[in-house]
Amino acid sequence: MAGSISARAISDRESSVRRHAGATFSGMTHPIVHVEYPEWVDNTVDWNRRYLSDDDRMRVAIAVARANVEQSTGGPFGAAIFESRSGRLVAVGMNAVVRLNNCVLHAEMMAFMMAQQRVASYTLNAPSLPEHELHTSCEPCAMCLGATLWSGVRRVVYGAAREDASLLNFEEGPVFPESYHYLESRGIEITRNLLRDEARVVLELYRAKSGKIYNG
Repeated sequence: MAGSISARAISDRESSVRRHAGATFSGMTHPIVHVEYPEWVDNTVDWNRRYLSDDDRMRVAIAVARANVEQSTGGPFGAAIFESRSGRLVAVGMNAVVRLNNCVLHAEMMAFMMAQQRVASYTLNAPSLPEHELHTSCEPCAMCLGATLWSGVRRVVYGAAREDASLLNFEEGPVFPESYHYLESRGIEITRNLLRDEARVVLELYRAKSGKIYNG
């Protein structure tokens, strides 16, 4: 009897693991990638406010980055996507590489994903949508800058520079002046070093907490 119960319990646990991990095919369990905000996000972000100035928009990105560090939920980077004219906040993103075990989950990438889910479009530049812009607490790495082209945003504003992130030994990848020239040639406006000192404070906070350098 005890052996039978034990076998059934093991079988139940295995079934539960399969349900949570993903569908099965020919005996193989396939993963499901689930991306969500940490619990603190609604206490940090005012979704109902209209953010009409660049400073206000950048401070959302910086606040998200700071909360991510203070709550120990990820790296010192935050991003936010707004409707350019109305100032409506569409989505935020925070670094979740370590929290969700996913190397692509930089703040900008998460912001793109969440914004596109919210507007139900794979591009934020769809004909039926208003123009959108990205504000990010730190200059985008090579991956995020590349994704910017396909995201559909028409403007990028960043705070801290890649040199500031490099001081913490973060690897920002192959970004060149030509990278920005290409985006600008495609009609994407770039605004640099907005509230850079405020953004750098978050990087220093992460350094002080001995935060994990996951791509150095």
